[in-house]
Amino acid sequence: MNVLMKLCSVSLLTLMTVLAQAQSSAEVIRHKIPNSDFPIAAAIEIPPGKTLVLLSGAVPPVADDKAEKGSLAAYGDTRTQTVGTLKAIERSLKGLGLTMGDVVKMQVFLVGDPGKAGKMDFDGFMAGYREFFGTAAQPKLPTRSVMQVAGLVAPGWLVEIEVMAIR
Repeated sequence: MNVLMKLCSVSLLTLMTVLAQAQSSAEVIRHKIPNSDFPIAAAIEIPPGKTLVLLSGAVPPVADDKAEKGSLAAYGDTRTQTVGTLKAIERSLKGLGLTMGDVVKMQVFLVGDPGKAGKMDFDGFMAGYREFFGTAAQPKLPTRSVMQVAGLVAPGWLVEIEVMAIR
């Protein structure tokens, strides 16, 4: 009887180990938007055993250090700011051992562009975004929300982006 109990406990432990490994190796599932090639995921499923990594909002670096400090000219247009912000996010992720392909959720805050009658430059944002997501080199798409806000901390900022990634 004692031998049988030991054999059962070893078998149970082996089964639990195999199940735990299967859960941790399960892939994130990204659901496409039906009948669309728009570069975001409609939904994402995160399997058990993954770690959620939340990055604080990232803002654009100075693009022209000769321009007036804090001005729109110092940071550039929406596309320039988007690329700079996404490069900053990419560096932060790399420092954590992650990549842009690990991003599962993105929230984008765009300020209205004075050159576009105060409306956000969604096309400029998308031009920068498409350099990082939905490419042959990085095809994994996050879920995403984009909203126009009244302003950000620095008067010249048009873009702030927060991301969530999965390890």
